[in-house]
Amino acid sequence: MRKLTKALAAIGLAAVMSQSALAENLKLGFLVKQPEEPWFQTEWRFADKAGKDLGFEVIKIAVPDGEKTLNAIDSLAANGAKGFVICTPDPKLGAAIMARARSYDMKVIAVDDQFVSAGGKPMESVPLVMMAATKIGERQGQELYKEMQKRGWDVKQTGVMAITANELDTARRRTTGSMDALKAAGFPADQIYQVPTKSNDIPGALDAGNSLLVQHPQVKHWLVIGMNDSTVLGGIRATEGQGFKAADVIGIGINGVDAVSELSKSKPTGFYGSLLPSPDVHGYKTSEMLYNWVTKDAEPPKFTEVSDVVLITRDNFKEELAKKGLAATK
Repeated sequence: MRKLTKALAAIGLAAVMSQSALAENLKLGFLVKQPEEPWFQTEWRFADKAGKDLGFEVIKIAVPDGEKTLNAIDSLAANGAKGFVICTPDPKLGAAIMARARSYDMKVIAVDDQFVSAGGKPMESVPLVMMAATKIGERQGQELYKEMQKRGWDVKQTGVMAITANELDTARRRTTGSMDALKAAGFPADQIYQVPTKSNDIPGALDAGNSLLVQHPQVKHWLVIGMNDSTVLGGIRATEGQGFKAADVIGIGINGVDAVSELSKSKPTGFYGSLLPSPDVHGYKTSEMLYNWVTKDAEPPKFTEVSDVVLITRDNFKEELAKKGLAATK
């Protein structure tokens, strides 16, 4: 009995030491599709903060395409990582990502974009942390309507430029939420004009906006919506090119960090503001969830929705960015 007790004690001690060693040497990956973007830089920075607070190393890798994504998973495995957070460059890579991760017995949390199967169905079995796309879109529409009323525009002379990318689920839910909110507030549905963009950046949205403006010369005032800051800014550039003054245009973007240069300009433009979400929460929370999953077998929820956003304008953007640890630099 004495020998058995000593053996059990030794096993218990070994387990504690093993757990301690795991925590001390733990490595977790954080893969993002566009590391040059301030949003993802902030996610990385707060993932590092979680690592320092909880005691693990964050391996950060850029994954702009499918090949680099799968190579990154191989690299993580070679470095002994036990799992990773990923914002995939293409949601359709979901099945391939999970197959590669399972081959290394690595845990995976998706952030910002949900994986979809080869058949285009959401892969709901993979834990996901993302912005509440519909709610944030609704907020965009509500703020646009509020500012339009504040300026006293004649609704009959006002149109909505809705720059869409409906093939992307997040984009579709944001712009649909925005249009629904405008209609719920009383804006005429037949004065909401949708135009698809070939790319969710300023040049793509500029082309889309130009093609829409020439079709509706009767509109005197424009509300501009899009899935992010860049698409809205492209719409704003289109109105400027067609001779609209800043006072006759209201655009509200989504992301905040990509709007700093525009909000810093000496003269106001049609870009009124942006909805600043929480890249800090995304970076820290996902890393903490993955850590708990790996070290404590605490599997995260299948869906964690982040809905906290603040409207930043020329008046408050420096202060609000500072609150999230973001530098308000051009």
